[in-house]
Order: sequence, then structure tokens, then C-alpha cells
Amino acid sequence: MTAVSVATLGLVVGQSTAASAAVACDVTYSANSWTSSPGQGGFTANITLKNTGDALSSWTLAFDYPTTGQKYTPSGWGAQWSQSGTRVTGTSMSHNGGLAAGASVSVGFNGTWTGSNPHPTSFSVNDTTCGGTTPANPTVTTSASAVAVNEGGTATFTTRLSSAPSSNVTVTTTRTSGDPDLTVGSGGSLTFTPSNWNTPQTVTLAAAQDSDTRAGTASFSVTGTGVTGTTVTATEVDDDGGPNPGQHVENPYAGATGYVNPDWSAKAAAEPGGSAVADVSTAVWMDRIAAIGGSADAMSLREHLDEAVSQDAANGSAPLTIQVVIYNLPNRDCAALASNGELRISEDGFNRYKNEYINPIADILDDPQYANLRIVTIIEPDSLPNLVTNIDAFEDCREANGPGGYRDGVRYALDQLHAISNVYTYVDAAHHAWLGWDSNFQPAVDLFHETVAGTQAGVDSVDGFIVNTANYSITTEPHFTVNTTVNGTSVRQSDWVDWNYYIDELTFARDLRDRLIAKGFGSGLGMLIDTSRNGWGGPDRPSGPSSSTDVNQFVEESRVDQRIHAGNWCNQSGAGMGERPTASPASGLDAYVWVKPPGESDGSSEEIDNDEGKRFDRMCDPTYTGNDLNGNNLTGALPDAPISGQWFSAQFRELLANAYPPIN
Repeated sequence: MTAVSVATLGLVVGQSTAASAAVACDVTYSANSWTSSPGQGGFTANITLKNTGDALSSWTLAFDYPTTGQKYTPSGWGAQWSQSGTRVTGTSMSHNGGLAAGASVSVGFNGTWTGSNPHPTSFSVNDTTCGGTTPANPTVTTSASAVAVNEGGTATFTTRLSSAPSSNVTVTTTRTSGDPDLTVGSGGSLTFTPSNWNTPQTVTLAAAQDSDTRAGTASFSVTGTGVTGTTVTATEVDDDGGPNPGQHVENPYAGATGYVNPDWSAKAAAEPGGSAVADVSTAVWMDRIAAIGGSADAMSLREHLDEAVSQDAANGSAPLTIQVVIYNLPNRDCAALASNGELRISEDGFNRYKNEYINPIADILDDPQYANLRIVTIIEPDSLPNLVTNIDAFEDCREANGPGGYRDGVRYALDQLHAISNVYTYVDAAHHAWLGWDSNFQPAVDLFHETVAGTQAGVDSVDGFIVNTANYSITTEPHFTVNTTVNGTSVRQSDWVDWNYYIDELTFARDLRDRLIAKGFGSGLGMLIDTSRNGWGGPDRPSGPSSSTDVNQFVEESRVDQRIHAGNWCNQSGAGMGERPTASPASGLDAYVWVKPPGESDGSSEEIDNDEGKRFDRMCDPTYTGNDLNGNNLTGALPDAPISGQWFSAQFRELLANAYPPIN
């Protein structure tokens, strides 16, 4: 099935006019809709409730859908949702029931539609109607925000209005910028009336036959008098021997520009000095089902891909790479509470993972309008490595080692994503301070091979592996190696190295790649290193090796990685942004990447109630004196941190100040 994007439509419902009512409200409703087959599809409803009356201790939001074909599916957030007939009801949760005067709360859910998907027109809160208004002008909507046009051929999209106009409206499509070989064919001028406004009409775009090998792009405006217009981006599919943008290549980062996430970029630019990195490419994290549909505060997956298409149209002939983190396995992060997920194996988690998470993501990524993007998927950070080291210590990990657990989940994700030609898959492989001991290294290689070989395409279902995802391990220690000896004593005997065979990520990544290829993976296997927070610059960065003859003192004074213990992972004090994203930085490496967006918290410093399944992990508490996993050391975590994934201004500012190479 082909998912067809429909532009987001907004409806704002105003304050109740009952002067004596204690309850008064504004409700903003929008829906990201798509068509899965003729006459039916799905949608994500995003709702913002603003309390314009007296303070509330709890609330119940209710509305009716205009048709019986609009159905809530059991997947929502921010409220306890239910539906009876056309009536949908959302009741506040324990953490968001208290709503002060003037405060707002964002909630939503996923749904399906048959026939059509009109917006509800009336809302109530605690049985008090929030009167309403409709948008002043109709909006021009299109079936696609981007189309691919074969050179010498044509492609089409449809357009209609979001609501009935008061009189006839002429909608015109014109090229506003880009390759002149891309032109408007038929449908450049279309008339919509108060009776046919909702009937899609077709616009045809054409690509002239030329002799160059460039896949040109152009932007087309779709506008009309008295309506809100939109833009469609067209890309020529060249037939003169040049590489097509969507063609699967060995290294998706080579020759490409990186997607700049507007959500992260805006937060970074708002910090002092943050504009210096606000245009750096960072990954988009799909860390729960609701993230697919987005919210009032975060773009949906489709919105990110639509934005990526627009950025691709503006970057000339270079392809564009967008990174999407697939991160929602049942029993996720079985040994770390801070990033626990919403799905449980014992509660039908594997089927929900397949049907409510992976399948919708794959359907969106497979949409033809995104076929020219290079979509890199980072598969389930911290999943398979937990099966190497933590099944004896944690019941959740033991359960994840069985049916419906990590192996099955990773295989299913690879099967669905590898089948899409312009999607690239990189499986997470932890980091050197997790798997670098000989007791862990080969078992990890064996597990990675066993898991991936069990997919439909076998070892060919992965493009590579990524290390140091969302972690702090240094790319290269400049002042000593694992073979260095101090007064006849190997640095492996130091407390910091602790008999590990590796002290940095580059050496670990290269050796892991070699061992994986020897195990049966292809010679084109690529490796990524997340360098977003492993720079370790600032005033405490040593300028050279220590002169001490004591091995522990030598390592402590020489190492660039300034963590108290290499097992510390949460919001590390003193860390800095590392190498900026770079393609092919070293032999065997596809890229240095920023997968963890700097400034997004690893976990809260104390218990914070939330509806994302994320719990308080003492490794994020700066006062915690540690456990066996970090040698019973202090955690080195920053104080006052929010739950994982939320913006942590103090962390961003420290990462920026301590960046290495420095950021000016």
C-alpha cells in the first residue's frame, strides 16, 4: 500500500461564553492524515487544551467525530482515551490533571478513517462546551509534498481545498525556483467551487529530456486568491547515467548533505552561542509509538521527511541523508531504568511493536515521495549488547533473551526496513567500555551474526553497525594506547582500563568490523561512531602524556575521557561535543555522526512522573555512589536533569563550552 500525505489542517475552538462557568477552554485540533488504500487510511490527532477558566484538578475532554468511519485505535498519549459510537473521550492522567488558569496540555492519539476524515466541530471539558470558530480561509491541500518525475516523462499529484469557499476559487501551480527542465503540464489552473471544493483535481508535472547527468529539483507553489497555499517539490529522475538519488549505495553519507532537524536546531539556536552548531545534522528519535505522529511540541516522522525533501531540493545536486533512530523494543533497555520503554513482552509487546510501531514507520518510509532521500535507520540502541552482559543480573533482560524479545524484534525491524531500497540499516553495537573485554567481544560478534543471519535477507539486511550511540567514549585517546607500558606495567592493569582490550571507539569499531566480516558479513560493511558528546575539551583536557611512573597516575593524568568511570553514561559532567559529522573519516568508517542530539537529557536526576514509561535510574543521580556496573564510583551525572529526551539547557551549554575540536 502507498501512503499519501495530506497536509495538516488546524481547527481552533474558542472559549466558552458562559459568564458564570468555572470551566472555560480553548481547544486546538489538528490531524496528520494519510491514505493507505482508496477510501480509507489513518491519522494522528494532535490536540492542545488550554484552560482559560478557573484552575482544574482534573479534566475530561469530549467531542464527536462527524462520521462513523473515524475510529480511535488503542494508541494514544497524555490522556486515557475511549470511544463509544462517534463520541471520543479523553480523561486526564495523574501527572497532568492539575491545569492552572492559562495553562495548556498537549494530548493525542492515532486513528483510522473510512470515507473521509473531517475535523470535529465542537469540544467540551468537564461537560462545559468550548464554543467554536472555523479557519478564516480554506487551505490548499495536496496528495504529496514531493514527487519524482522521470526524465522525459511526467508525474502527477492531486489538490483540493480543506473547506468550502464562499465563491469560486482558481488554484494555480507555478514553478518558483529550481531546474527549468521541470515544468507544469496540465492542471496548472484549476477551479474549485462551493460544491466541488473537496473533489481532488490533478496537476501534471513534466521533466524535459536532457543530456546532463544531474537529477534536478524545483519548487512549485500551489496558490489561489483567498486561500492558504502550499508548495510541492519535484525531483527529476535522470536517465543519462548519473546516480539516482534513491539508488542504494555502499556509504549513504558519502557525497551527501545531512538533515538538520528543525526542532533541535531551534532549541540549540536559542542557547547562548548555540547558533554555531544549530545547522549540524542530528538524528530523529522515534522512541515511542506517539513519536511517529508527533505532537504540538515535536514534528511527526512524516513532517521530518517532508522537511528533508525540502532541504534536499535546496542543496543542489547532492543527495540528502536523514537519520532515524528505531528505539522501542519490548522490555527496552532492560538494565537501565531511565530509558525504559512503553512495551512489555508479557503484555503482547512484540505484536504491538510490529503492528503499532515498525509497520507504520515502514509504511511512511516506503512512500514514493521520499524515494530520493537516503534514510539511515539506527536499529535499537543498547538492545543486543544487553543479551551479552546482563541476562544474569536482570529479569527483564532474561525475558528479552527469549521469544518476542530483542532477537525477534531486531529481525522484524530489519526485514521491514531493508526491503525499502533507499533505507539503510545500522545495528547498535554498544561501545568499547561495554564489550571490549575478551569475555564479551566474541560473544557479541556471535550474537550479532546469529541475529542478523536469521533475517529474510541474512547478513545483507544490514549496511553496518554503530558504536557509542548516545555515549561519551572518546573516539581516539591521543596520549597513550592499550599497548603502552608504564615502568614495565601495561596500562591494561590500571583501574581505569581494567584489563579491557580497548581504550577508545575507533580501534574498537575497526576491530569489531574485522571480526564481523570474518564471521560472515560482507566486505562492504560500514561502521558509524556517534561523536555528539565525546569531545572532552575544555580546561581539563590534558595536553600530553603524564610523566608519572605509576600506571594509575599516568592513565589518570593522560586520558582525555574525563569520566569518573568508563561505565558512567548519564548526563556526564565535563563532557563536550565531539567531531562534527563527517563522511568516511577513517578506513572502515562510513561516518562520524551525531545521533544523540546534544542537549537532550539521558535521564532525570530524581523521580519525575511521566507517561512515557521512563523511570528514575540512580545512575542519573549525582549523589549516587554507584554499583558493580561502574565500580561503585560516583555517577558523574549533572544535577537537575529532566527525563530522557527532554531539553536540558545546562547540559547543552556545557557540551558547547567543552567541545573538541573547539567551536567558535
